[in-house]
Amino acid sequence: MADLLWYLQRLDWVDALDILLVALILFWVLYLVRGTRAVPLLRGVVILIIVITPLSGLIRLRAFGWLTQKALPALLVAIPVVFQQELRHALERLGRAGSLFGRTTGDRASLEQALAAIAQACRILSERRHGALIVLERETGLQELADSGVRLDAVASPDLLTSIFDPHTTLHDGAVIMRRGRILAAACVLPLSTAFLADRQLGLRHRAALGVTEESDAVAVVVSEERGSVAIAHNGRVIRNLDAKRLETVLHAFFQPALERAWPRWSTWLRQVIGGRGKS
Repeated sequence: MADLLWYLQRLDWVDALDILLVALILFWVLYLVRGTRAVPLLRGVVILIIVITPLSGLIRLRAFGWLTQKALPALLVAIPVVFQQELRHALERLGRAGSLFGRTTGDRASLEQALAAIAQACRILSERRHGALIVLERETGLQELADSGVRLDAVASPDLLTSIFDPHTTLHDGAVIMRRGRILAAACVLPLSTAFLADRQLGLRHRAALGVTEESDAVAVVVSEERGSVAIAHNGRVIRNLDAKRLETVLHAFFQPALERAWPRWSTWLRQVIGGRGKS
């Protein structure tokens, strides 16, 4: 207790800032791996550190101390390898943090028209029991996946989307990738998720939707061929059993402009000021 008080008395603002930065980094790492397969691994590392530290400090075990000294550098090298997917997602999120005033998801009018077309097309495909997989690109580019299919660069419409996923066409077996409200490519090949799916009714389309959303910030819309149900996948999770109206509402929530989503009152005030100046 006396040692703690001695340290607190000599604590200045630089030390406090140092401790705050370390705490923020630790919190960021824990928030990053929350709900992922890395949680048991991270728990094992923490337990290992908790067990090794008292043993090495209280008991003078030479062989065990030599083993821990040799193993810890290898553990530090192994951590980025084990958590490579989580670290990649973290760096992508960090890069997208600067996109708040950067590039947008496209013209708002064309994007809203595209979202309405997707909802209407999914309703028709669901009634016809035609399977479909539509991936909407956001900040993470999907050009490599688009290159695996047939380039279209067409305006999204319900007729075009239902025609693409008609079982009698050559483009139906694959995914449609959309960028800024336009259909970029069709018949694209997507990576399959390796996560365990408890529901056996989720087929390859759902695995592909989960796979592309695990590796990017894209939003994937899936229409089941067997049951005709509609689902949305994002960040490795699925929202199922959506009707056309709810599907369009969820899509609008995902594609709200970043500035309006972060500061809606500031954005509204700014539009009013700009509009007032334009009228004068």
